[in-house]
Amino acid sequence: MNPLLDLQKAGQSVWLDFITRGLMTDGGLQKLISEDGLRGVTSNPTIFQKALAGGSDYDAAIHTLIQKDKATPEILEDLAVEDIQRACDLFRPVYDKTDGGDGYVSLEVNPHLARDTRGTLDEARKLFRRVGRPNVMIKIPGTKEGLPAIEQALGEGININVTLIFALDRYQQVLNAWLAGLERLAKAGKPLNTIASVASFFVSRVDSLVDKLLERKPGGQVLAGKAAIANAKQAYQMFLKTVLGARFKMLEMQGARVQRPLWASTSTKNPTYRDVMYVEELIGPDTVNTLPPQTLDAFRDHGQLRNSLLENPQESARVLAQLAKAGIDMRQATKQLEDEGVQLFVESYDSLISSLDRKRQALKVTR
Repeated sequence: MNPLLDLQKAGQSVWLDFITRGLMTDGGLQKLISEDGLRGVTSNPTIFQKALAGGSDYDAAIHTLIQKDKATPEILEDLAVEDIQRACDLFRPVYDKTDGGDGYVSLEVNPHLARDTRGTLDEARKLFRRVGRPNVMIKIPGTKEGLPAIEQALGEGININVTLIFALDRYQQVLNAWLAGLERLAKAGKPLNTIASVASFFVSRVDSLVDKLLERKPGGQVLAGKAAIANAKQAYQMFLKTVLGARFKMLEMQGARVQRPLWASTSTKNPTYRDVMYVEELIGPDTVNTLPPQTLDAFRDHGQLRNSLLENPQESARVLAQLAKAGIDMRQATKQLEDEGVQLFVESYDSLISSLDRKRQALKVTR
């Protein structure tokens, strides 16, 4: 018995929140696809930072690009695109078997563009074209400035992974942008069944912040570890209401797929919490959970399956009401998390550029 395979039966796809060139060249990623039913991969600047900083997997490619006199940001983009292409090719059988329902690999736009609508859209177009695979998804942050770019990109037939969603009101705006993008596509007379999108709703970071706030509230500890799951479950209710609504039903008749909620940041940051808590409590149809390697291993080892997303939806609303009563402003908290999330990715990107510069200089010396 493999609990990861059982998640598929419950309607949830498991994606890996991690990518390195070595994982693809040594057969590790293919093994996860074959044995664990892995159905996709997500990447971000922090993941690429870890991939390029460790080991020598990229040294030969970096040296080749240096000889072509490429700037460091160009080298980074070339390396990332090549990794995403390789991963897309490994997942192509999944994509074909599911008729485009799964098998996607995500590549994020430059995080410095998170507040730049035009820049984000131009970057999304460029990356989608460069990767040149039908099962690539371009990640665009769900910031206020990102929403118009998301709508336009979807309207042009670009698969989009909307990332860095924390707030329920922002998630509703993301759903609206997705529907508007599909409507643009339909109006242009283009097929809707060839486009896919997910909305990456971040989980554990919510508890990391809210738990700290609760420490300063009298009796707040009884609500510790509950905010993130309640927030995500309410988002799932919003998703269900949207896909059952008349607006999507019109698009569905033309072949449109749902924009699946994707649970991101699902590793447990608090060591006192069950290590697979953010997997077990968020299982349900038409969802994705992107797991870092250690969480994937943990769920394979001792994960327990139940259709938890559909359990007592009133309870999640009650928890959020209790948090408000305790003095927790979830809008303020999730706004802070969005700002911090953008900044963390910017810092990872800048650190990656610096690391690549150092590696570039070292390779120049040794070769």
